[in-house]
Amino acid sequence: MSVADSRFFLRSLLDAAIAAAAPASVLPRYLPAQPKGRTIVVGAGKAAAAMARAVEDHWRGDLSGLVIARHGYGVACERIEVIEASHPVPDAAGMDAARRILAAVQGLSADDLVLFLASGGGSALMALPAPGIELADKQAVTRALLKCGATIGEINCVRKHLSAIKGGRLAAAAFPARAVALAISDVVGDDPSVIASGATVPDPTTYEDAAAILRKYDIVPPPAVARRLREATDETPKPGDRRLARSEYRLIATPQQSLDAAAKAARDAGVTPAILSDALEGEARAVAADQAALAMSKTGTASPLVLLSGGELTVTVRGQGRGGPNTEFILALALALKGHPQFHALAADTDGIDGTEDNAGAICDPATLARAADAKLDLASFLANNDSYGAFAALGDLVVTGPTRTNINDFRAILIQPPQS
Repeated sequence: MSVADSRFFLRSLLDAAIAAAAPASVLPRYLPAQPKGRTIVVGAGKAAAAMARAVEDHWRGDLSGLVIARHGYGVACERIEVIEASHPVPDAAGMDAARRILAAVQGLSADDLVLFLASGGGSALMALPAPGIELADKQAVTRALLKCGATIGEINCVRKHLSAIKGGRLAAAAFPARAVALAISDVVGDDPSVIASGATVPDPTTYEDAAAILRKYDIVPPPAVARRLREATDETPKPGDRRLARSEYRLIATPQQSLDAAAKAARDAGVTPAILSDALEGEARAVAADQAALAMSKTGTASPLVLLSGGELTVTVRGQGRGGPNTEFILALALALKGHPQFHALAADTDGIDGTEDNAGAICDPATLARAADAKLDLASFLANNDSYGAFAALGDLVVTGPTRTNINDFRAILIQPPQS
């Protein structure tokens, strides 16, 4: 397979993974029966607007509502309002929309239905600070957690305890109405309490858990945040809370399903797939080192092999550069593989945004290091400065998808060609 063919092949696997989680194709079969009363649609996430459009296209009864999507991820809807807001750091637009969502689900009857559309990014987009907490407080804590390499589970634990709507509080506010959540998972383990911070499900975490996470990363929170965590009043709804008795959860797309779709696309192209895991976590450069070692152990393959994996990697930011975990993974992987002629690789976030940049990820091939040397680019220095975006922008090897309007987390593929005879 030529370099061009290998790059096309890897991109086709990413496209297959994304298509497997497209709301238009996966959502309709999970819709609940229409209620006797009203149907209120609310939601938040990078897939929220596309999910809302899918609901509208397949719902014949009364319908109204509001969802929050990331800037650029909106979709035209007729009966459901779409608000665009900031991600991953929340903004006033998201806060105002979250306040409207909470108001929309209150005062309903047992005959009414709240349909909650949850997807990755929902935690930042649906940001409604708890009493005594200002938006600026949540923004400061979010920035600190993102920079220190905290996992999404840790970040969302803190978010839930600074929120008036997350961690089961939305469903509690909607009671006695029936609440049905339709969710696209972007988290390791597909934990409903972590996806979009589990607005309609019981929260197993506590204020002490949230405070311990800040201590773990040596984060000194704003005074109002420290006070709320210390006083620990108004705990999030826990399992057995009667206000969540009418809450249901339906997982409509997962990272494993998308990896399975990519594996099928690989087999259709005559390449043997090996799915490593849909739940890899850790520092991007450490995981890259592990996968480079694994790939090197497969160099005796008699036919093309592709290693597939998902999960959510993190980056502890120490430099001043730009780039998200997938782009940093590829940079560290390219350095570890040292231009070996049998390897091509791609890593991307399936939402189309790696960290906060305009790329989904990056791609590398056997000539990456040589091309960088010719351009006088010291890739090791780029990695030390957390500037993977700058490195691959200079090489022309960023993967840019634009808004995918879904999110099933990281996607990684390492193609191993048979040795040349």
